[in-house]
Amino acid sequence: MSKARVLLKPSSLTTCLTRAKAFFSSVSQSRSISHQMEMGPSDSERYCYDPVLRWNPEVEDYFTKAYGPDHFARISKALTRPSSYSCIRVNTVKTTSDAVIEKLTKIFNDSEEGLKLVQPDGSSPVTKCQIPGLDYVVFVNGSGPHKIEYDSGLENPPKEVLVSRKCAEAVLRGAQVYVPGVLACTAHVEKGDAVAVCVAMEQPGDEGDWSVNMTRGTTLQGLPTDPYYRERSGLYIGMGTAMLSRAGMFRVPNGIAVDLNHRVFRLPSLHNILEGEIFLQNLPSIIVAHALDPQKGERILDMCAAPGGKTTAIAILMNDEGEIVAADRSHNKVLVVQNLSAEMGFTCITTCKLDALKSVCLPTTLNESTILINGDNSSSMTSHSELSSNEEMTSVTSRRSEADKSCEKNDSTEQPNGGDNVSQAYIRKNKGRLKNGRGRTQCQGGRAGKSQGFPPNSFDRVLLDAPCSALGLRPRLFAGLETVISLRNHGWYQRKMLDQAVQLVRVGGILVYSTCTINPSENEAVVRYALDKYRFLSLAPQHPRIGGPGLVGRCEFPDGYIEEWLKPGEEELVQKFDPSSELDTIGFFIAKFSVGPKD
Repeated sequence: MSKARVLLKPSSLTTCLTRAKAFFSSVSQSRSISHQMEMGPSDSERYCYDPVLRWNPEVEDYFTKAYGPDHFARISKALTRPSSYSCIRVNTVKTTSDAVIEKLTKIFNDSEEGLKLVQPDGSSPVTKCQIPGLDYVVFVNGSGPHKIEYDSGLENPPKEVLVSRKCAEAVLRGAQVYVPGVLACTAHVEKGDAVAVCVAMEQPGDEGDWSVNMTRGTTLQGLPTDPYYRERSGLYIGMGTAMLSRAGMFRVPNGIAVDLNHRVFRLPSLHNILEGEIFLQNLPSIIVAHALDPQKGERILDMCAAPGGKTTAIAILMNDEGEIVAADRSHNKVLVVQNLSAEMGFTCITTCKLDALKSVCLPTTLNESTILINGDNSSSMTSHSELSSNEEMTSVTSRRSEADKSCEKNDSTEQPNGGDNVSQAYIRKNKGRLKNGRGRTQCQGGRAGKSQGFPPNSFDRVLLDAPCSALGLRPRLFAGLETVISLRNHGWYQRKMLDQAVQLVRVGGILVYSTCTINPSENEAVVRYALDKYRFLSLAPQHPRIGGPGLVGRCEFPDGYIEEWLKPGEEELVQKFDPSSELDTIGFFIAKFSVGPKD
């Protein structure tokens, strides 16, 4: 936050940021006080929540060199815990922050769960963000970690329910324990029984692989003789009431398995609350939209848009005036963006199915090419009739497009290239298509239009929120699969996408690159690549700036590979969100480029 006070002027902004720092500091202090009051020296070594991230040794060495041993240890520990607050973006097209705060306060006051969210000083858990320009952002404060008496009033050790890691990570963020997340259970659990909930963590195998080492439906003994007994130490996330018997948990396909009424971390569940009016989103993801600084009437591309959080955040800043093209390579993910856009009432967002690595449609392939935007049952088609980079796409009357005919042709079992050698995999794939028919989303009327790409210099601004290793997301309980090579490969993949993005931004435009990882190979190293390869790119200041500086220098790997990071003076022009900092956010990285005259 000290960085923000230096770079954001005049003094009024400094005052607001000081207030913001006070807010995050108070959240951190209340969390610490809660921890000191409720966690005592008598905590059982077994019945507690104290996970340790197990990194690949080479990855741990790499991150230790980048951040320093103490700093990386703090980051690693912070990643295993959720943020102490939920961040909500208000849809100002439909409502206001004050109205949302009033509605949420009433909802929490009327619920038993809401009483647990009241702050130690008796204040409401719902507050408005104090960062300049983010008055449409609302925080709902949580608390934790809390001490839980797992064996209180019980003659024997508590019955247990073992859940998957992904289920546990969702529960730590406020979700309930749903049936699909249950892996194992103590024998003779009946509906209404008190049960302790713990996490089944992946364990290293003999061949270097990781697995849970059990099948769904395993019976837990709850005794030291249980082969999984020690693996559960320090991985208990709460105590609750079984909503189903043991047999029911493994028989029914869905529903709540355990009502977790005593949680290690108390965060509100905002599922199905004020739909269309609010959107649950991490603070750095909201900052990305501000870094892009979209203006009304501009044409903007979100290259990897799903699930649409940043797309709709951009639409809010544009007041739904202009054009936002939201692209993603997945058909179903495009439909998710469409649904979110419709739910929030935006009209400026169009969507298309497009691989980010094939985003540029070169002039030689522009003739006769088609682009389907916001595809629906009417199969509306849009074509490029001229080669101008500033041309507008014109709609053609609804009719059965050639793309649909091509799609139907591919549904047959003919070999696409007309050859006689048909692979067995291809036959099985198409037999499945013919047997099962259209996918679930198509059956519901959804349709994602396909795009062949866009001409160079087509957009005023481009956001590349690149697919990444996601090592900044929290709570995170497992990180063993990543290796130094895989982290490096993520960076190479992102460079290819950046090569496409650079071509699509017009001269004088803005390109924003972001990731949700702490990996320098995907952050500072990609920025270094962009600045060295494209001399017309330059780092631009970001507002608001509340994140910390990037990493300066380089790293030499044991195999001789040298990774270059930022140069002195560049570190203050990027934003790096540290999960162990007072902001208490996910790990995140943002770089903003100005596009000068291209060669």
